[in-house]
Amino acid sequence: MLLERPLVFPAPHHGDWNPTRFAYEEAQFTAADGTRLHGWFLEHPQAREVVLYAHGNGENVAHVAPWMDIVRRDLEVSILVFDYRGYGKSEGIPDEAGIVADARAARRWLAQRTGLAETDIVLFGRSLGGAVLIDLAANDGARALIVQNAFSSLPDVAAYHYPWLPVRWLMRTRLNAAAKIGQYEGPLLQTHGAADQVVPIRFGRQLFEAATTADKEFLELPGCDHNDADWAAIRQAVDHFLSRLRPRSHEKQ
Repeated sequence: MLLERPLVFPAPHHGDWNPTRFAYEEAQFTAADGTRLHGWFLEHPQAREVVLYAHGNGENVAHVAPWMDIVRRDLEVSILVFDYRGYGKSEGIPDEAGIVADARAARRWLAQRTGLAETDIVLFGRSLGGAVLIDLAANDGARALIVQNAFSSLPDVAAYHYPWLPVRWLMRTRLNAAAKIGQYEGPLLQTHGAADQVVPIRFGRQLFEAATTADKEFLELPGCDHNDADWAAIRQAVDHFLSRLRPRSHEKQ
């Protein structure tokens, strides 16, 4: 129990905070409890979609923004990548309720910045970020949901790594994505590395089976581990997924 917070939320702060190889806009906003948060907005001049990206537990904005720049270019989308409380330049101390509130505040900022309704924003989360955005989509809706290497629940993953400990009883951080994803009714694309040693693919499949939306797709990535950045393998699937989304409510049918 004493080690739970640093294991679940290592909250890195290091990284290149003044990159020059890609363009970005500083984003500063506040969660409902007053915690000041930070992110980078990567705008595309002719964006076909607007995306909120939530990273994994061992990453921060400076780590993932270079990859998001590639995603922006390849998919022709505008993206906000943000840090949970306690991560990067965001203030506060991370916990389950807090990081979910942070995602809600990030989407609110992005909607105001782009002039879209919050439910017209695509949610894209990796690992921990997938669970965070599943909570957001389940409670508030979303235009579409993409999750990469996500899990059924955090205790499931912890019990896999520490089978000799009663982690299911002791863990405070639950992030029970499988119990929530059934409330989400929109398009879902889920990808998972077949060789994932951090979140074994069986937990991803349990999550996918719990999803009740009729519009769902699961992409297994052969040979990929948890942190393998195999963008080429999923780019086509994500591109096709976005291309078949229905027009937004304010657009002509």
